[in-house]
Amino acid sequence: MPQTKFVMECSVCKDHNYVTSKNRQNVSERLKLNKYCRKCGKHTEHNETRLRK
Repeated sequence: MPQTKFVMECSVCKDHNYVTSKNRQNVSERLKLNKYCRKCGKHTEHNETRLRK
């Protein structure tokens, strides 16, 4: 199964806010998305990080 789960981390406060997945066969680079951070109270850039277990 090529879909893998990962966590989106806020680039400002380093809070882990979102869990999502992607197909690593089609998208090899790390994702950077503008998402809403509840801790910061505004839209900030979120980067892909590893899923903590």
